[in-house]
Amino acid sequence: MPKKIFSGVQPTGNLHLGNYLGAIKNFVDLNNDKENNCIFCVVDLHAITVKQDKDQLKNNIRETTAAFIASGIDPSRSIIFNQSEVQAHAEGSWMLSCMAPMGWLNRMTQFKEKAGKDKEKASVGLYIYPILMASDILLYDTSHVPVGEDQKQHLELTRDIAQKFNKDFDCRDFLKVPEPLIQKDFSRIMSLKDGLKKMSKSDPSDLSRINLTDSEDEIINKIKKAKTDSFPIPNEDQKLINRPEALNLLGIYSSISNQNLNKTLDEFGGKNFSDLKVKLAEILSSKISPISNEIKKLISDKQYLDKLLLEGANKAEAIAGKKIKEMKKIIGF
Repeated sequence: MPKKIFSGVQPTGNLHLGNYLGAIKNFVDLNNDKENNCIFCVVDLHAITVKQDKDQLKNNIRETTAAFIASGIDPSRSIIFNQSEVQAHAEGSWMLSCMAPMGWLNRMTQFKEKAGKDKEKASVGLYIYPILMASDILLYDTSHVPVGEDQKQHLELTRDIAQKFNKDFDCRDFLKVPEPLIQKDFSRIMSLKDGLKKMSKSDPSDLSRINLTDSEDEIINKIKKAKTDSFPIPNEDQKLINRPEALNLLGIYSSISNQNLNKTLDEFGGKNFSDLKVKLAEILSSKISPISNEIKKLISDKQYLDKLLLEGANKAEAIAGKKIKEMKKIIGF
């Protein structure tokens, strides 16, 4: 059976290499498989769980859309839209939130991490956004969801909510229970300045990340200055324990080259990091620079991006709106 795939990216600006390797590159591969029906969403409702500048948010929505297309997602084969344009997402989220026990949400570790020590000041939206994520997925009868380590728990919650809804209303298989799609041979992308910190747009140092809008010279310079250690590259992955910066650069090379870590160690084992950095800068600039150029070109055509998002929203609404009507009948509205 063809896979029905749903995934989204928050429009928080400054998309970087971690976003590309962790999500967008995988989206392109899924889009290119003719057996898949893909829906890719710019999840702007999720973005406002923290305060956003309204003008910057609009720009970020367009930039994220541009990054999808520039990376190779074909909008004629997949639906691309922004979440706030399809009312069914918020409406479905409310209905599902009335089914989900608070105990399930209290177990979500990502809220605890993002809210920090003073969780009383965090927005209610940040607390309940996993239910909005469940609505995003379930409204499209999604069969598979690409997830990273930080979203596995949320997908489990989505599965639990779907099963509870079906049981509570005696409507077996009405809400499809989705399966995770885990990337193979993918390393979590960490900061270029600290191998223990995730690569992030919020890091004050621009040298900590490769932005998808970076030029070739910027990419080469950042890899050149990336933190390493004083030991040679090992031949075995066991010898990378307690060497986070080494593991990060080798992981980035493996992910961008579509190969496993052991093959990368066969290629660079015993060599100095200068050899790896030259090759890594070369392959990253060849992959990212064309994407950067295309993003800049697309962003300059706001009318095209807005038209594409509107067309995508109309297609998404036709699917999600129908599901919402069926949910209302089941509930008794």
